[in-house]
Amino acid sequence: MSVDPQTLPYRPCVGVMLINAQGLIWAGQRIDAPAGVAAWQMPQGGIDEGERPKDAAYRELWEETGIQKDMVDFIAKTDDWVTYDLPPELLGKVWKGKYRGQKQKWFLLRYLGADEAIDIASEHPEFSRWKWIAAPEMIAAIVPFKRAVYEQVVAAFQGHLAS
Repeated sequence: MSVDPQTLPYRPCVGVMLINAQGLIWAGQRIDAPAGVAAWQMPQGGIDEGERPKDAAYRELWEETGIQKDMVDFIAKTDDWVTYDLPPELLGKVWKGKYRGQKQKWFLLRYLGADEAIDIASEHPEFSRWKWIAAPEMIAAIVPFKRAVYEQVVAAFQGHLAS
């Protein structure tokens, strides 16, 4: 018997749009992408029990990029949660089948450090490489089921991005 995805909750999550002084967005290529697929995304991850979303954003940024809180300026956050549903082929396979997708609070942070200080070789690496890109390229590089989320996030933070 299969579970109706509409009855499942969304996983609480944060996302970080990290921009540099030129307004370009930090993008990491997922280390677990299937062969031949260039899956790029911004830092993101779940919110721990009792953790505030902003604290989760700083923690996820550090875990995935090695960037500490004192190396960024907080600029903005999305007013509302942004949601996405998993495609049918991933339902029941990720997050132990407990969620239908994610609800995300996004944070816009400006990176103040040097590129050499970014370290994606963490204890549990998520990315194989990274680069700074413009918003249209970021939207084009995300997996299709998350594209609407990235479009909403770019629209929310548009005034701070390179044109």
